[in-house]
Amino acid sequence: MADPILSPIQRFASIMSHQEADRVPLDLEGTCITCIDPGVAKRLKELLGFSGPPPGPYTRFDERILQALGIDFRRVGDLLGGGDTPIPGHPDRTVDMWGVERRWTGQYWDIVRFPLHGATLDDLQAFPWPEPERWIDENKLLTYHQEAQRLWEEEKYVIVGDHPVYGVFELACWMCGFDDILIRLAADHDFVKVLFDKLLALQKAFIQPYYQAIGDYIHLTTSGDDFGTQIGPFMSPAMFRKWIKPYFTERIAFTRQFTRGYFWHHTCGSVHALIPDLIECGVDILNPIQPGAFHMEPERLKADFGSRLCFYGGFDTQNVLPFGNEEQIKAEVARVMSALKPNGGYIFSAAHNIQNDVPAENVLTMFLAAHEFGAYTPA
Repeated sequence: MADPILSPIQRFASIMSHQEADRVPLDLEGTCITCIDPGVAKRLKELLGFSGPPPGPYTRFDERILQALGIDFRRVGDLLGGGDTPIPGHPDRTVDMWGVERRWTGQYWDIVRFPLHGATLDDLQAFPWPEPERWIDENKLLTYHQEAQRLWEEEKYVIVGDHPVYGVFELACWMCGFDDILIRLAADHDFVKVLFDKLLALQKAFIQPYYQAIGDYIHLTTSGDDFGTQIGPFMSPAMFRKWIKPYFTERIAFTRQFTRGYFWHHTCGSVHALIPDLIECGVDILNPIQPGAFHMEPERLKADFGSRLCFYGGFDTQNVLPFGNEEQIKAEVARVMSALKPNGGYIFSAAHNIQNDVPAENVLTMFLAAHEFGAYTPA
């Protein structure tokens, strides 16, 4: 029997234990991959009747919107291992600490230069790898610590620690190029091992001080590394087990030395074939449940893995949220909830960041419907 009204923390604990709560937990802006475009957020604020600057002390997003929508999550921390720096003379370009150059294309910063494309083993040795001690700001870590501790002591919301560093596979793709690294995974194993060993060591150098600062005060932490395309994984399960799984497993185990929080992982695309391995790696929560990708239907995922994994996301941001009408949005919320909410193990959010072509009215409709269809009926 579901309790009448639970706090966000109680609700999350029940859902993570694969038990039904009063309703499904809801997220917006609780992670860096469940965010909303600032323009849409502004229109949503106006739609809800708010004006002026948001109240403090929480500063990551307008607290009035989060409370109005019944959002259960608040996030702390930020990416340490990024280091985006403007390129002089090119206001639309940046280069990060990994040597990856990006250009602003109107919605995202898209990669225009892969610094290790075509590199040799000698190039790897000579590469100017980032020095974490130069990029880790102790004052910033103190600020993260204080904010996480404040939220923890308030005991109002589920606290999310944003991940401090990119994934090994995505960094390899961004530094070498997707085509280059996928060919090397098949045919240049010496290069891949040296590269992945180096990336894991750097991951750990960012992970340890970060979670030493916030790890005691978070309920879950995120990571991101896309393993899938729309029609299947980037690689076979066998190749994933050989090259990605050992490094990902070690990252999660190392993170768990510094926090008791659940481990949440984001991978776009069709990864059904990899989910058993992700569970073995230590993933507790899988995001985003991209409903249009092959074999990622909510019903299939719940049937195959619902007792071993918590799902987070699931609402279609490619078609329904930007282009659907009120009836279509409500119907999609009802469908996703019906598939994923039974017996707990599900947290509702959009399947990815809400982009600037989404009407604010659609966002409001989605969350109102999530409250309606996400409620559990007491036995």
